[in-house]
Amino acid sequence: MAPGWRGPGRRRNERNMIHYIKLGGSLITDKNKPLTPRPLVIQRLAREIAAAYRAHPERRFILGHGSGSYGHVVGQKYAIREGVEDARGWRGFAETGYIAGQLNRLVLAALLRAGLPAVSLPPSSLVACAEGKIVSFHARPVVSALHHGLIPLLFGDVAFDETRGGVIVSTEEVFAALADYLPPDRLTLAGVVDGVYTSDPLRDPGARPIPRIRVGELDALAEALGGSHGVDVTGGMAGKVGEMAALVRRFPHLRVHLISGETPGRLQRHLIDPDLPLGTTLSL
Repeated sequence: MAPGWRGPGRRRNERNMIHYIKLGGSLITDKNKPLTPRPLVIQRLAREIAAAYRAHPERRFILGHGSGSYGHVVGQKYAIREGVEDARGWRGFAETGYIAGQLNRLVLAALLRAGLPAVSLPPSSLVACAEGKIVSFHARPVVSALHHGLIPLLFGDVAFDETRGGVIVSTEEVFAALADYLPPDRLTLAGVVDGVYTSDPLRDPGARPIPRIRVGELDALAEALGGSHGVDVTGGMAGKVGEMAALVRRFPHLRVHLISGETPGRLQRHLIDPDLPLGTTLSL
């Protein structure tokens, strides 16, 4: 670990504050149409992140994005999430990694055009898994990128697994593993829906937003969390929130924000002032 980074439980000065940001696959792609990006949305989100980056040069941003209609569709076809056992599975493993990388290139290009010094770091080269879980993380490239003033860009990807051969790791899982080396102060999941509601807001017009959730309240909200719209081989909304709740338990200072990136300017406002009452905040 590079000098100046804190371990769990230690405070960090303002200049070393870290904010993880994930752009959801349902936000940057049409999850119901295979291999269909939303280029105008991706470009707008990149500009909003760039504006916040310029407003807070003292912060360290670590970016990530989901696979949406890219990796999820191919991953489901070959059932990579459950493991790889034969030649067909390994072909699917390779195809899934290739497709996830295609979307990553689109996101990276938008970030660079927006003036952000982003560098793509494929998790397939950073993590090792066993029984579908990340058991080791080669964090040095991420630490080095931050040290040199770059913005690491991670994403949902394939990974080698000691017991299952190969699996898919979500961006949330990658973030959770990286947090052991670079604990975040803030973590934002930007999707289509503006946080967590009392029921599915895309189906129930009477659904009400939940501005704040304590991790101990999650069991009672299981129905509200539901699943994911479109194909998702990494667990849907419930899985994502559960992963973030575990992270909050490990790092009690952490605040996780679930907001919508659909409304222009909303992500920018949140990143410039994370304490604004937008979306849903998950905390201890």
